Amino acid sequence: MNRKFISIKGAREHNLKNIDVEIPRDQLVVITGLSGSGKSSLAFDTIYAEGQRRYVESLSAYARQFLEQMGKPDVDSIEGLSPAISIEQKTTSRNPRSTVATVTEIYDYFRLLFARVGQPYCYQCGKEITAQTITQMVDMVMTYPPGSKIQVMAPLIQGRKGEYKKELLQIKKNGYVRVRIDGTVVDLVETPPLDKNKKHSIDVVVDRIIIKEGAEKRLADSLETALGLSGGLVIIARENQADALFNEKLACVSCGISYPEMEPRMFSFNSPQGACPSCGGLGTTRDLDAELIVPDRNLSLREGAVKPWEKRGAGFYFNMMEVLAAHLKFDLKTPFKQLKSEFQKAILYGTGDDPVTFYYEREGKRDTYRKPFEGVIPNLERRYRETDSVFIREEIEKYMAIHTCTACGGTRLKKESLSIKVGEKSIAELSRLSIKEADDFFSQLDLSEKDRLIAQRILKEIRDRLGFLISVGVDYLTLDRTAATLSGGEGQRIRLATQIGSSLVGVLYILDEPSIGLHQRDNERLLNTLKRLRDLGNTVLVVEHDEETIMDSDYVIDMGPGAGLLGGEIISQGTPAQIKKDPRSITGRYLSGNLSISLPKRHRPVKKFLTVKGATENNLKGIDAGFPLGLLTCVTGVSGSGKSTLVIDVLYKHLAHYFYRSTEKPGACAYITGIEQLDKVINIDQSPIGRTPRSNPATYTGLFTLI
Repeated sequence: MNRKFISIKGAREHNLKNIDVEIPRDQLVVITGLSGSGKSSLAFDTIYAEGQRRYVESLSAYARQFLEQMGKPDVDSIEGLSPAISIEQKTTSRNPRSTVATVTEIYDYFRLLFARVGQPYCYQCGKEITAQTITQMVDMVMTYPPGSKIQVMAPLIQGRKGEYKKELLQIKKNGYVRVRIDGTVVDLVETPPLDKNKKHSIDVVVDRIIIKEGAEKRLADSLETALGLSGGLVIIARENQADALFNEKLACVSCGISYPEMEPRMFSFNSPQGACPSCGGLGTTRDLDAELIVPDRNLSLREGAVKPWEKRGAGFYFNMMEVLAAHLKFDLKTPFKQLKSEFQKAILYGTGDDPVTFYYEREGKRDTYRKPFEGVIPNLERRYRETDSVFIREEIEKYMAIHTCTACGGTRLKKESLSIKVGEKSIAELSRLSIKEADDFFSQLDLSEKDRLIAQRILKEIRDRLGFLISVGVDYLTLDRTAATLSGGEGQRIRLATQIGSSLVGVLYILDEPSIGLHQRDNERLLNTLKRLRDLGNTVLVVEHDEETIMDSDYVIDMGPGAGLLGGEIISQGTPAQIKKDPRSITGRYLSGNLSISLPKRHRPVKKFLTVKGATENNLKGIDAGFPLGLLTCVTGVSGSGKSTLVIDVLYKHLAHYFYRSTEKPGACAYITGIEQLDKVINIDQSPIGRTPRSNPATYTGLFTLI
């Protein structure tokens, strides 16, 4: 066996025609050719599939049951194969909790950095947090009303899984008779068994005290005991009141606000300890939207302006509207947009404390009752919350839209977590920076000598990862950008940067068109990254059409001559110079200039425009843009210049909202003209079609349903 080559014999996967090929190891190799000529069948479905299958088969039977096992590709033999890693062109993750920072693990180091050297500030007054003494704690507790019954507790376990039999037994041996487990105070004699697979919180009841004059000495002793048990934390529990947490280390003297111990999970929006309680760490909430409830403000209430109550025009809800109109003195025939703002507010959100006299008829008698008008939105919210009907929930969800969480402002975290800063920035403010801006921030970060020593290793990991992302040309992305919004090329380059950071040697990397979505200006950085992987001692196999990538490669395999049944053959292989000289290679003839695509001699005339005015979403600076209709229009520019923001976030989402009542919030702009000239709009994004056994061209083209 020649160890300098990956030798493939008799490859017949998909449209491959029993081909034999030798791919040089430890080089940058490009597989090119027409779309459908068999490039991916060779690279992914044959080489990668066999490499992955062999790796999985090398593991134990126990380990294999947790891994996806790939079938053996249709090939006679493959020799010289290294462990293979596939970096395909697809979106990194559709999970709304995944961001650029979490996917690259940078956010994990952010959390560790803030937990170790973060400086807490009071979220109420903004003052720097200082340690509380026992005397200060006593003074705060003694401000409770006289006669208040309190329990002094030492928190031992906070939201961790386990049975904790030994801990409970030790507490009992130390002379304590009560503990609070998951919010319930129990006697240690009758301690219930704990589920080891569930998270539990255990607090030791140190003392029970009634607030009165002269209780200071006993309270101070109990606080000292509790602080010693828990390592600096104490809980004061009162009947029908929220627990008060005191910390020997972190508390605001002015406001009496105490912070829990700073640990990495406190800064995680995927953990209950850090996530905003209102949105659960998503940064957005799904709420009823007034624009969806009253989509056409030119209609009157009598004509059905309130969409959810439109089908009940002659029923109970319309009678309520008639009574409300008589009470507020407005006309049901007036278009909604012409009603006074206070009338619109009363219809949508209710009359507050102002009662309205309603009536209903039953068995020929009219009965009246007085109560405030609930309002359309509160009524829908209540019904959505109380109903058990899936149908009603789905109906109400039609009028909901995604909005930024008002509690956390889209930062996803609790206010305590946001009040801890490094270099005068919170973790949310740091995540809002672009990769380039974050790299500049850390290069200029000034820490004390002690904090610098603690954070030295953490900062190195952060700087390295930021550097890898810059090297693959995605320095314009913000760290809090959700992974689902990344293009296929951006997601692929992020995974590529992660692989560079792993510094593996002797690996076969297989990439699918990494230049997709990348401006030619940034191609050189991407190519340098691929060469860096190669120079580490790896084989880099790239499926690519880009001229610059082909010309900078060490070896080229050109497939064809056509697509589908007409492809699946090796037309030419060798260095880029050899490919250019081979007359059989279509790619080579274009590279050499023997073939070229000529520009059209005349262009189609422009008659109609779709115009966006004053677009300000993301980095757009109040721009106006006209899109000619009936033509093929290209929007180009360097990566991060605002192309997708203009076309997808602003234009498409406004059109989707207009045609399909989409609940997705459109990008900010003044207005759009020319929409009435369109019949419909379709968005074809870069999502991969799929490689599942059920995926085939017929299902994606709609032919399957027609046949």
